[in-house]
Amino acid sequence: MPLINLKHAETFVEGLDHPEGVALGPDGNLYAGGEAGQVYRIDYEARRVEEYANTGGLNLGLALDAAANVYICTADRGAVYRVTPAGEATQYSGGSAERPMQTPNYPAFDADGNLYVTDSGTWYGNDGCIFCAAADGTTTVIDTENSQFPNGCAVSPDGQFLYVAMSLSPPQIIRFPIEGGKKVGPTETVVELPRIVPDGLAFCEDGGFVISCYRPDTILRVLPSGDLTVLMDDYEGTILGAPTNVCFGGPGLSELFWANLGRWHLGVNARTGLRGAKLFYPDIG
Repeated sequence: MPLINLKHAETFVEGLDHPEGVALGPDGNLYAGGEAGQVYRIDYEARRVEEYANTGGLNLGLALDAAANVYICTADRGAVYRVTPAGEATQYSGGSAERPMQTPNYPAFDADGNLYVTDSGTWYGNDGCIFCAAADGTTTVIDTENSQFPNGCAVSPDGQFLYVAMSLSPPQIIRFPIEGGKKVGPTETVVELPRIVPDGLAFCEDGGFVISCYRPDTILRVLPSGDLTVLMDDYEGTILGAPTNVCFGGPGLSELFWANLGRWHLGVNARTGLRGAKLFYPDIG
């Protein structure tokens, strides 16, 4: 697929505080977080930003359930917070008794309400891991093999694999089979990404996926064949300014959105020709 010119990319909303995470809610709106604890709800139709909650810490990735409760990784507080539509924020998981969360980075639901959470650990510390929080909040470590800064993650559309962006040593996208909130098979490398810092993932309807990259200011696409292509690239770092997380939304999931940790806006491109895969919005109860 040829490079998509940035003339089709634009600022969707601005005035956010260095957002890292962005996610589509079951209500059709977008949700994002800020570095000073802000939790944002973005009205899709009106392109209006509302700060409706605050976790009190550095917010990274987020996921939503069927009731539009937000589950957001608050890195410097070592916890995933659950934020209700009314704005009440409470701790959902802080890890397990044996291993508290250190730097929770990104959460992803499966259909049964299991919440997979990457804990990046420290940069080059080789001390990250991957947790799973069951629907009742009970949390266990399911993987310590992939310990060199696990970052964004996504459950495959068929629910059979957890894909994880490994930011370091070597930069790559890996996956392993999951079942019942557990890792049930070996890790595989999906694609290697030398001299790139991959951050976020989003699956496409066609079976491929896109990768947002903290460095360089690029969004990549992995084709269903496994081939790697450049979807968008911004050497100036303005429209794509350290694009950390990415999601699809809009009519038929035909618009690509990204958060820019290095800027103050969410970006959108409605003319990629891609459609997103349907997400899991479990009923947690």
